[in-house]
Parts: sequence; C-alpha cells; structure tokens
Amino acid sequence: MSATTEVPVVGPRQPCPCGSGKRYKVCHGKKAREAERQYVVRPFAGLPGECDWVAMREIVSAATAPLRLASGDDRSVVVCTLLPGAFPALVRENGEILLALQTMTSTGDPAADLGHTLATALEAEPGSTVNPGPRTGDAPRLHDLIDTDAEFQVTVHDGFDYWLDPESDSGAEARAALEEANSAVVPAARLQSVEAAYWCSLGDRDQVRWVLPYDEEPLLDGLARLHAAGQDTLGEGTRLLGTFRAAGLLVPVWDLVDGTPADAVEEPAAALAGRLAEAVAEKAPLTSEQRRARAGLANRQVTIR
Repeated sequence: MSATTEVPVVGPRQPCPCGSGKRYKVCHGKKAREAERQYVVRPFAGLPGECDWVAMREIVSAATAPLRLASGDDRSVVVCTLLPGAFPALVRENGEILLALQTMTSTGDPAADLGHTLATALEAEPGSTVNPGPRTGDAPRLHDLIDTDAEFQVTVHDGFDYWLDPESDSGAEARAALEEANSAVVPAARLQSVEAAYWCSLGDRDQVRWVLPYDEEPLLDGLARLHAAGQDTLGEGTRLLGTFRAAGLLVPVWDLVDGTPADAVEEPAAALAGRLAEAVAEKAPLTSEQRRARAGLANRQVTIR
C-alpha cells in the first residue's frame, strides 16, 4: 500500500514542500506547531456517544463503529480502535475508509486530528494507507465532517479481524501480523444496561471501566456520597478502585470478583447508574465523612490525554 500525505515533514530550514518558497519552519511547520498547542478539554463533546468515543480511544483494544458523513455522501466510513502499524487511517480497494482512534501521535485536540485524517482519506486513492502529516489550524474537526445526529453504535471484537479486507485475499504476512496483534487483545464487552461501561478481563482480575458524562466536580461529590453510604459498588465483593481522566471525562474503575462475566454486571450497573444520578444531582454540602471519601477518590487519579 502507498502512503498518502498532504505536506511532508522536512527539516525546519528546508524549503516547505508546499512550494511557497518559504522555509518549512515559517510556513506549514509554523501552522502545525500552532495547531498542536491548541488544547481542547473535551474534544469529543458534541458528538453522539461522547463517552464511547473516549472508551474506544482509551479503554478497548478492538472495536468499531460506523459513521455517516455530514455531506450526505453514502461512502462507508468506519471508526476503529487500532489499525496495523498504528496508521491513522486506510482506504480499502472498494473505497471504504477505516479511521483509527489509537495512533502514535496526537495533538491537544484529537477531534481535529481525526477531522484532518478523515479529510485526507476522503481524497486518497483506494488501497492507500493514510498518514496526513502535520495538522494546520484551519483543518476541519471531526464534528464538521460527520453527521452528529446519527447514533453511535459500538461493536466490541475479540480481535482485529476487521483489519482484513473481506473482498480481497490477505497474504501470509498480513495474517501473521494479525495473529500476533490478536494475542495482545484484552477481552472486553460493552454493557447493554448502561452507556459507555466496559467489562474488561485483565488476566489476573476482571474490571468495569465506565466513562461517565458528568462534569468532574459534581461526579466526585456524587461518588463520595455513595462511598460514604456503602453504595458505590457493583455488588458483593466488588470495589471502586478510583478514577482516571481521559479526554476531559472521569472514568471510575471497579474491581470485580474473579471470574465475573460481563452479563452478571448488567443489573448491578443499572442500579448503580440510578443511585449515581441522584447523588450527582444532590446539592446539599458534603458531610465530613463524605469529604474524606472525596479526598480519597481525588488522590487516586491518573490523567490520560
């Protein structure tokens, strides 16, 4: 496969490949640096399924979801967790685009990175891998290119078989790479009773990682209220370990009893969602016990950008 780029990266003092006659560092290099410095706290806010976008980028090994283009073009576009070689995107021989969330590089606005990649992929030749090069500040964001009214439906896979084009023969090398990648997949399942909660099996433990849509401060207050009341669990023997930040949202993590299957967590998760909604909406000041619980949660956080 060939690689598709808009403006290749060159040395800062070399002529810019765009043909402007300027050195790269004062032409597209400058625009790329400006774009990278822009930081968006919640880059996927405004997209349907914001929490699932975050989960696909940070939690799940292998998952896909179809997208619909805002232009009305019926071309097939599928967002996925990861592609071979961590490429940002690829275009199949039939024109279908696979757009990856987990890549080697990212700026402060992943939605703009994805928009830049998708715009490049829409212009790429069939059978191409897509590496769009540095993003400039005027590049479209993902929100500009996809239908934000369309439902976001995630399918979690056991492996990366979606890498293979069903309409063409895959060589031995591609299948060997697929087999190696599949061996590293963390088994996961998306719960059906609540939004954006994922059961994960880590070998020595089973967990639920749940991307929640609430703002951080009221969510921490709500979790603290539940913890002080002993109501922050997913059933007997489970434990809320803490939270981490990802794309501007908090993701609480629960340890489950060893061997707990995903379907056994559905009912407890639905019940906890109701309790949490009430706790987050509560406006009364926290009690001393609740404040201690909140401090404990706040001290067990890791930020992931």
